Amino acid sequence: MSRSEMQASAASGALTPEAEAAAPFRLPPAAGAVGDSASAAALARIDAAIREINAAKILPLLGKAADALRGEDHKAAADWAIKALQQDERSGLAWHLLAIAREKAGDFRTSLQCYESALQLLPDEAEIANDLGRLAYRLDMKDAAAKLFLHYLDRYPGSEEAANNLACVLRDDNRYDDAVAVLRPVIQASPAQPLLWNTLGTVLAEQGDPSSAITFFDEALRLDPHFAKARYNRGNARLPLGQYDEALVDCEAAMAEPLAPDEASMMRLARSTILLCLGRIGEGWDAYEERLVPEFHDVTHFMIDRPKWTPESELSGRSLLLMGEQGLGDEVLFASTVPDVLEALGPQGRLAIAVEKRLVGLFQRSFPQAEIGAHATYKVDAHTIRGAPFVKDFEAIDLWAPLASPLRRFRRSVEAYPDRPSFLKADPERVAHWRGELAALGPAPKVGILWKSLKLTGARRRYFSPFEHWEPVLRTPGVRLVNLQYGDCEAEIAEARTRFGVDIWTPPGVDLKNDLDEVAALSCAVDLVTGFANATTNIAAACGAETWLISPPGVWPKLGTDRYPWYPQARVFNPEEQAWRPTMEAIAAALTERFGL
Repeated sequence: MSRSEMQASAASGALTPEAEAAAPFRLPPAAGAVGDSASAAALARIDAAIREINAAKILPLLGKAADALRGEDHKAAADWAIKALQQDERSGLAWHLLAIAREKAGDFRTSLQCYESALQLLPDEAEIANDLGRLAYRLDMKDAAAKLFLHYLDRYPGSEEAANNLACVLRDDNRYDDAVAVLRPVIQASPAQPLLWNTLGTVLAEQGDPSSAITFFDEALRLDPHFAKARYNRGNARLPLGQYDEALVDCEAAMAEPLAPDEASMMRLARSTILLCLGRIGEGWDAYEERLVPEFHDVTHFMIDRPKWTPESELSGRSLLLMGEQGLGDEVLFASTVPDVLEALGPQGRLAIAVEKRLVGLFQRSFPQAEIGAHATYKVDAHTIRGAPFVKDFEAIDLWAPLASPLRRFRRSVEAYPDRPSFLKADPERVAHWRGELAALGPAPKVGILWKSLKLTGARRRYFSPFEHWEPVLRTPGVRLVNLQYGDCEAEIAEARTRFGVDIWTPPGVDLKNDLDEVAALSCAVDLVTGFANATTNIAAACGAETWLISPPGVWPKLGTDRYPWYPQARVFNPEEQAWRPTMEAIAAALTERFGL
């Protein structure tokens, strides 16, 4: 989308700012709401409904709209439906046809409104509720989607499609038992339906049981060896088990099947992360550009009307804009190439970097040669749009690139990751301040801990242990624990005190989610930081703090190694599949050894 198009959207009211930076992209399971509002069967039902009405004036208009949909001419279909509505604005069929046309054209907001109008006028047409439910699911309106799919199931209790769709909504809402309960009777009635076995497998995979999930994907593939979604999902389930070669075979086999453009894009991007897990780093970063194609379901559209940087682009003496992307921790991780970019630009070059607003101060201190500002993220319908409003003269920008793209040039092998202790710089005065505060707590070593992410949804849960498994670390004698965990963590701190007799000190007056300059200083003031890979541990490691990361299998930033090449000073603990207790015992023992306790 161009800047002029975005400005037009803003003027029309279609543009809404995001309260937070865009979340890191997540590759969803290939099992979502199924069905097609413009399928041959769906249009046949509409044709039958058209033949039953008596409104002679609009009959030919409705017929032409349906014919245009059949020919995939969505604009013409919308035009004919609008002409019918001009004749009879209470024609539910006309609203339904317009809804389908606008959905197929990608105008989801208008389509949603049209489906709602159609359903109000034709409340007994369960198919409209199903169509509306699929669109609501696509727009992440999960509660509305669940109600609409339930409405359809009430009308057609044995519908495999509706059971699948409702189960997907429940799965995405972490209601795994409810999803299984919806699927079980339909599978018992239709055990030869591979779609249902595949969806059941995704429920188990999202729940954090990839081994069991593979069993169900195997069954789906036994029933249909060409079922690309099940093969892709089986590959994804193999990643947390460390079966990278097998995962790549599954992913590439799935990609060889006929696919919808968005599914093909998702699988190509999944392949890129598998290549990274295999240590095929140059290939992986090249393939990772798939995240930027319009077909990718969660693509961010950058509002930058300047030439795109490529690895072959000459940088010396030129002006480059880097756009932060994905989550906050990713922006920190990807910024590891900024020193390389600055060197390539040379003293006559110019660099501007757009980052999440909470990172601006930290990046300004770390890269004083660059112009740093906050990017702005918006939603236009279901599309994510990002710009750099702090850049006043875009014509002066020679080239631009998303922040991860320079990895294609500067990090094509593990050996290309430099052995430098840091690339971000905490405020030295604040580091000194916090060292003074920590010294007042006594002579014990100070260990900052983090135990969760605020985005513990779906399969992300398998990368974070339940808090009770931290007991060996919490009980390590002779250390003073410091809370670096952002978000609401009062319950865990209270549990540590009452259940384990351990006091976790929380630094006063600091918002650990938003005051990232203070978080960086605190991380450098404590003697060691340990926790799962999230925004804070990335900041700590990037600032050179001694950092111990807990990183399960299937995590691509390890780049086929057992460590984080991005942070050479970081120590990594690699638990087997959710074997949290032994891992925490190992960390506790390592703390005792590290500090001679």
